[in-house]
Parts: sequence; C-alpha cells; structure tokens
Amino acid sequence: MTPHPTRHLLPPLIAMTLATAPAFAQEPQPAVVTPEACRAIETDASRLACYDAVFGRRPSDTRAADAEATAARSSLDQQQIQQESEAGEAGTEHREHRRLGAWFRTDDPMLQEALANAGKGSLLDSRWELAKDSKLGVFQLRGYKPLYLMPVFWTSDKNEMPHSPNPRNTVTEPQPLDNTEAKFQLSFKTKFAENLFGDNGDLWGGYTQSSRWQVYNGEESRPFRETNYEPEVMLVFRNNYSLGGWKGRMAGVGINHQSNGRGDPLSRSWNRVIFTVGLDRENWALVLRPWWRVPDGNDDDNPDIEDYIGRGDAMLTYSKGGHEFTVLARHSLRTGDKSHGAVQLDWGFPIHRSFRGHIQAFHGYGESLIDYNHKATYIGLGISLLEWY
Repeated sequence: MTPHPTRHLLPPLIAMTLATAPAFAQEPQPAVVTPEACRAIETDASRLACYDAVFGRRPSDTRAADAEATAARSSLDQQQIQQESEAGEAGTEHREHRRLGAWFRTDDPMLQEALANAGKGSLLDSRWELAKDSKLGVFQLRGYKPLYLMPVFWTSDKNEMPHSPNPRNTVTEPQPLDNTEAKFQLSFKTKFAENLFGDNGDLWGGYTQSSRWQVYNGEESRPFRETNYEPEVMLVFRNNYSLGGWKGRMAGVGINHQSNGRGDPLSRSWNRVIFTVGLDRENWALVLRPWWRVPDGNDDDNPDIEDYIGRGDAMLTYSKGGHEFTVLARHSLRTGDKSHGAVQLDWGFPIHRSFRGHIQAFHGYGESLIDYNHKATYIGLGISLLEWY
C-alpha cells in the first residue's frame, strides 16, 4: 500500500512554520495565562501586557487613560479660548495656526502626557503602539496580520481555468487541481519612524505572504497553486474621539502592493492607496479601510479587480479569554452586474500555551489574487501562532 502523502509532508511543514514564526511575531502570550507564565517572558512590554491580562487591568487602565486625555483636551480648549480672548484682535490665520499646533502637542508637560497616552492598553493600541507609553522604538519586528498554518483548506469550486478580461491573462487549458490543499500565512511589520508630527504620527512598513499548497496532489508533484506577496508602507496617527460608545483610536494612510509573482497567463497584481480608520471598545475592535486603486495602464493583468475584490473592507474583531472571533467583509460598492464581494470568518481558540487552533470560512470572490473573479466557498482548519490581537 502506498503511504498517504500527509504522513511525510505535514510534520516538516508544521515544524517549518513553528520554527519561522517567532522571527516575525511578537512574543506569544500563553493561551491560559498565569503569573508564572508571564514571569518567563523577557520583553518588558510583553511581560507587562501578560500581567495585565492575568489581573484584568486593561479595560480599567484604558478608561483611566481616556478620562485623563479628555480632561486634558478640555483644559487645553479652555486655555485656547482664554488666550484668544486675551489676544483680542489677533488675526484669524494666526489663531487657526495655533489650533493646529495644539492638536498635536501642548507646552504643558502634564497635559501633553495625558493626551499622548489616550487609549493606552486598548486593543488597537496593543497592535499599533499608539499611546506614548506603548511605543517600543523603531526597526523592531512586530506581528501584523494573523500567522497561521492550515493543513486542511477545502474549496467548493476549484478554479481550474483562471481568466481575466485581458486575453493575455486567460488560461486556455484546465489545471488539474485538488479540492483540498494546505494554506499558511506569514506577516510582520516594523516601525521606520516615530512621532513625525509632535508626539503623533508613526511610519510603519509591513509584509504579508500567504500560500496555497496542493500538498495532496501527488500526481502533479504537489505544486504551490498560489502565493500572494503584499508589501506596504503606512503612516498611522493616534486619535481620541467618541462615536456611539466606540472610541476612535487610529487613522492612517498607506501604499499597498499585492501580486502573485507569476508570469502570464497567471500573473495578477495591483497597487492601492489605502485609508484606515480604527475604533475599539473593551473587547471589540472595528477597522474600516476604503481604498483607491492606482491605474495600471494598458497591460493590466486584472482590469476589473475592483468590481470583485472591492473598493474597501470592514473588519470586526472580538477578543476575550484567549478566543478571538473576526468577521471581514468587503464589497465593490457598485450595483447590478458589478455588485460583488466576500465575507470571511476566523476563530482562534486556545489549545496550547504557544499556539491556538484556527478555523477559517470564506465565501465570495477573491480568496486569492488568482481567484479574484472566481466565486467559491473555502473552509480551513489548522493552528495559529498569532492572531490580530
């Protein structure tokens, strides 16, 4: 009897991912957190976050930081009114210039400290180092998007003949594919510069790579069906405003490139300017990302990609007790024949102190670039070393 290929291929695949992950991610915190486990963490910021998780300090600390920032803003506004009153006949341009400068900083050290620590300990602060006391310096690798390995990734409809409106990017002969493959994702970011505008504004660089591997397709030598490469640069600002019980934490703008690194007819790529707005409340986080595609000229591999993968997405995350649930939805923001989109559900749950179980479900268009205009359902099961938060 011929041995099943998974007996030989999955153990080294899992070992490779587990060995590579720590280089990209933040120090993983134990799924079941105890003071003894926190003591073993070497990085000061990660160890403090671990202790905060043990004793449930994050929500109260965040509320206290928000209250202090609100009081500081109110005091600063009062000072501004008083100064304008005393200035009397000062010109409008001069007053507006002073308001703009006060938005980013103040000369009062106590007020400046309170404003700069708005949102300290919140979910988005934990990922983007938004508060002054959360910043960990530049050129240090941090986790970005989830890092996972799914030995089982099944689809309801194989895309054996990828196509595009550009004839040069249309496959003419079917590709023999299996419905079940493996999928894994690596993702990290690093900060290039801090506080570019007073005590606000950080410049980040990020990189994400996700692969779909036909590991069970022995007849075709188990090829990598699709790998997507996604480098990006982002300018991120700390915010502090309230909206219906949510706290506005961050706003950003970035340049994003995504491609699959393949030749014609399988080449797919696009460039985007992505705008980001992030809000959170206790164990919830909401990130909204509209984008504008940079035109690609006459040699566009996928000229209608916006009508399928979309013109923006929204991600809602709930994180508590080692469990993390995420809903990601995107849409073309068009009607009729151009109305397309997708929804993805992810659940990370504790199974070991170093990693979690991970279940992913996707339905719609664009699970990967090669499938940007292909509609299908995908189900994945595996482990993750890092989730969003």
